[in-house]
Amino acid sequence: MNKVIDIKNVDWLRDGKVILSDINWQVKRGEHWAVLGLNGSGKTTLLNMINGYIWPTTGKVSVLEQPFGKTDIRELRKSIGWVSSSLQERINGTEYGENIVVSGKFASIGLYEEPTVEDYQHARELLEQLGCSHLAERKYQTCSQGEKQKILIARGLMASPELLILDEPTNGLDFISREGLLAAINQFALQDDAPTIIFVTHHIEEIIPIFTNTLLLRNGAVFNRGKSKDILTSENLSHFFDIPLDVAWRKNRAWVTIID
Repeated sequence: MNKVIDIKNVDWLRDGKVILSDINWQVKRGEHWAVLGLNGSGKTTLLNMINGYIWPTTGKVSVLEQPFGKTDIRELRKSIGWVSSSLQERINGTEYGENIVVSGKFASIGLYEEPTVEDYQHARELLEQLGCSHLAERKYQTCSQGEKQKILIARGLMASPELLILDEPTNGLDFISREGLLAAINQFALQDDAPTIIFVTHHIEEIIPIFTNTLLLRNGAVFNRGKSKDILTSENLSHFFDIPLDVAWRKNRAWVTIID
């Protein structure tokens, strides 16, 4: 499988208003992408389309080489892990960490199936990979925001997805927790069996080295896309945000300052 995501000439209209316009984007296997845009830029709409929750008004979408209109979207979603803030709000606070992770195998909020010993073993392995094996027997409501996000990422990996979408996973984290979560994401992304990862953010400094490609989305359209080193420049981002910016690269990450 070469193209994990293949979006061609896609528009999406709602109530006669253009929300996405002429989207062209291809993600190849082995690539990890950051999607950068301000609130209202169309990021969530694009994710909903990749997951098959909405359909393009015009254009073509193929995910994991499954063309929309010729595949069972419900089956396709089993190969996609999606971690978002809206998911966190739906989790039962009294549930234990390992049960939440195991529920990812069944794509359910809560456990309604009978997991196997192997399921729990796999869940603990995932938590260990993310550096939080101690959360297996912790109740969700007692975990910090960063710990909750790690549990949900492990849950998203439980079904061994081919595509993992992390939708602003650092929301609500202090900078220490944020850096811990980013380090954990970077670590498992480097593993040989890691899925293709799409990391959605509106903070440039969160684009860690593993995300070698970046898509800039503005007003529902692709502003630019390509190698992160080429995209995250002072000139490009100043134009993108319509404000003078200086971009400094430190440890293979872009850090932005507004120019007075």
